[in-house]
Amino acid sequence: MFTVIKRMEISAAHRLKLPYPSKCTRLHGHNWIITVYCRSAQLNEAGMVVDFTHIKEAIHAKLDHQDLGEVLPFNPTAENIARWVCEQIPQCFKAEVQESEGNTVIYEKD
Repeated sequence: MFTVIKRMEISAAHRLKLPYPSKCTRLHGHNWIITVYCRSAQLNEAGMVVDFTHIKEAIHAKLDHQDLGEVLPFNPTAENIARWVCEQIPQCFKAEVQESEGNTVIYEKD
């Protein structure tokens, strides 16, 4: 089994839709650290699980320097973002989204 790990930094803003008062309902930004975990027992015709560049194009190019509420069709919580990241890459089985030093979410496919 081969595992590919791609880590990237995204600068992006979001505001959360919450059913309780919170400062996070106001627009604010983070320097997100997103780590994508992909695996396969077989390598593709290029000898890779997935090209690192394809991962970056699918995630970084869509999210970097954006208002996440405008480019994603859901409440942009770290949890929802982690699931979305996992769905973008067929070989991805786990995504880690860190929105700040002490706040990290991990989503893993069943």
